[in-house]
Amino acid sequence: MKLRIRGNSVRLRVAQGEAQTVGDGGGVEECTLFPGGASLRYRLEAAAVEAIDASFSDACLCVRVPRAQAAEWASGRQVALEGTVAVDGGALKILIEKDFHCLKPRDPAEDHDAFPHPRAR
Repeated sequence: MKLRIRGNSVRLRVAQGEAQTVGDGGGVEECTLFPGGASLRYRLEAAAVEAIDASFSDACLCVRVPRAQAAEWASGRQVALEGTVAVDGGALKILIEKDFHCLKPRDPAEDHDAFPHPRAR
């Protein structure tokens, strides 16, 4: 899973196996380590929520998706899920996307478990 944060937006790109885990009702998590023992965890999970939401606690960003929506997305052709969460002074935009193979040649490890690109020939 890849994380991109820009301003008040969070984007997660999810590999096939990760999407399947979430679609089956589970969760996936990554951790980035920093000097001095600090870390940032980010997690995507199917949950008993009514809409996509997010929280940040104990150095962990957790994005939750309604279970039925996660299952439909993981097994279908839909590429992305979007949600918006109200925050003090505005909104946090959340985008969850299937991670596709790159169309330009690159290290195969970079595309490990990526979804086949829809425009690949």
